[in-house]
Amino acid sequence: MNKVFETATFAKDLKQLSKSEQLQVESLKDQLAQTLDVGKPLRYSFLREKRITDKRVYFLVYEDKFAVLLTAISDKKTQQETIDKIIELLPEFKKLMNELT
Repeated sequence: MNKVFETATFAKDLKQLSKSEQLQVESLKDQLAQTLDVGKPLRYSFLREKRITDKRVYFLVYEDKFAVLLTAISDKKTQQETIDKIIELLPEFKKLMNELT
């Protein structure tokens, strides 16, 4: 069983989704708890996205810790900006994961 964590930004983004989209994200969390082989890799094998309706959920896979960090949600319009920001914050995310696991 994998551990699934989320950032404060992700939690804030999640609250702004419709109930239907929130349920899909919960389903994604359940899926990630079972297997780390979910989503489309972006630039790095550990940075992935999963489409939910017209939104994208971004997460980082830490295979060595059997954990996932859900980092952000965006639409297609802000996709590249969101990916760039996640890459910029990779050291902070790694530090956060070390604290959580």
